[in-house]
Amino acid sequence: MSMHWQELLPADSYLVSSAGLLHDYDRKILTRLYQPLIGPICISLYMTLWSELEENRLWSETSSHYQLMNTIGMKLGDIYEARLLLEGIGLLNVYKQSKNDSKEFIYELNPPLSPQQFFTDGMLNIYLYKKIGKAQFNRLKRFFCDDQIGTDQYDRVTKSFAEVFSSDHLDSLYVTDEAKNEWKPVPEQQFIDRVDGVEPSGFDSLFDFELLFAGMKSSIVPKKAFTPKIKSTIAKLAFLYGIDPLEMQKLVMDAVSLDDEIDEENLRKAARDWYQIERQADMPSLVNRVQPIRERTQKEEPKTQEQELIRHLETISPRERLMQLSGGAEPSSGDLKVVEGVMINQKLNPGVVNVLIEYVMLKTDMKFLKGYVEKLAGHWARLKVSTVIEAMELAKNEHRKYQDWAQGSRNAAKGGRKKAIREEVVPEWLEKKETAVQEQKADQPELDAQKRDLQEKWKQWKAGGEMNDGKDQ
Repeated sequence: MSMHWQELLPADSYLVSSAGLLHDYDRKILTRLYQPLIGPICISLYMTLWSELEENRLWSETSSHYQLMNTIGMKLGDIYEARLLLEGIGLLNVYKQSKNDSKEFIYELNPPLSPQQFFTDGMLNIYLYKKIGKAQFNRLKRFFCDDQIGTDQYDRVTKSFAEVFSSDHLDSLYVTDEAKNEWKPVPEQQFIDRVDGVEPSGFDSLFDFELLFAGMKSSIVPKKAFTPKIKSTIAKLAFLYGIDPLEMQKLVMDAVSLDDEIDEENLRKAARDWYQIERQADMPSLVNRVQPIRERTQKEEPKTQEQELIRHLETISPRERLMQLSGGAEPSSGDLKVVEGVMINQKLNPGVVNVLIEYVMLKTDMKFLKGYVEKLAGHWARLKVSTVIEAMELAKNEHRKYQDWAQGSRNAAKGGRKKAIREEVVPEWLEKKETAVQEQKADQPELDAQKRDLQEKWKQWKAGGEMNDGKDQ
């Protein structure tokens, strides 16, 4: 993912447009339903852009990002990150045009989903439930609902158009082509209208439908049962719960009705049950794919290899880093579950998890050991490590202790202490530390002094750790 300065500058201009008429009721939906998922900064940006639209109009005047920064009181990087979240959740469309040395953007605001769409979405409602809990979720549902008025005991007496109105000259209703043109807006204009909210998208391309179909016989599940809506639901559920195509085959077959159709509600229930059994968790959480911009430390173009590595770890996902360290091979489902667990349970940022992956893989002969990963992740979470640099420094400073933690794993590994041959590129920041340790061993007096220094640091850290543990308890 590109850094914000590669995408936009304060001098770049923008226009705000609206895909449809926005209502005051949308503000309640945004603050009550969307804000818990994407945060107040994103909602503030959306509201600020909305305020630039004239009343009952679909376009704003041209403005610059520098003016936007002053208006909203945010750095450009924070605005860019908030913009990405608005795009991903379906509230914003972005268009770009390059002009000479500058760029011009169009920020098209989409209305939020209606409460009925949101609470039956099958993904956003689940993330919201996980975020705010059952009690608050039910409270919000009551807020956006009202009592139904039963009309079963009443007779419908509404008059139709023909019963109320009449026309003196039916021939006058004949429409000519010239009259039709009079009813259309003038060129380059459109009627101000209300449109439906945009659901999150992009899931279909992430799911392997060919593999799904390859293992299913048409006699069991006919191809006509896979309507566009069902396929969209399958892709969403796969993303939401981390279900691969082979597991999805079983869930789909269990959801087939007697009419040879796939019951969408049964499929959703089967996916939830699978997740609760496999992951031993109630509902999945919504997490960032890459390091949040506000937690990135490499703000300028890197000048050294270490700075380049830091930026790399801050701009890729843990899944991509696992693939890179495995020579491009797809990570196993077990490794991905471990990564997902430390990101969600320990609440570690993606960039920090990338450092954790590198350190564990290097120290355990390229084995991704669950127990070791979780132990380090718990330690980093207690120390509130949030940036890549903090994680790298901690790994350098505490590498002796971490080696002791990994000793049992190395002894248990097949082949004993035999050194593994690594063809993958290991990070220079850790190689430097290993080289320094080897040089210390060559000079015994210097090594003894270093040991004493490390022992003193260990005592200080241990005292601080016991205090932190007491606080945690």
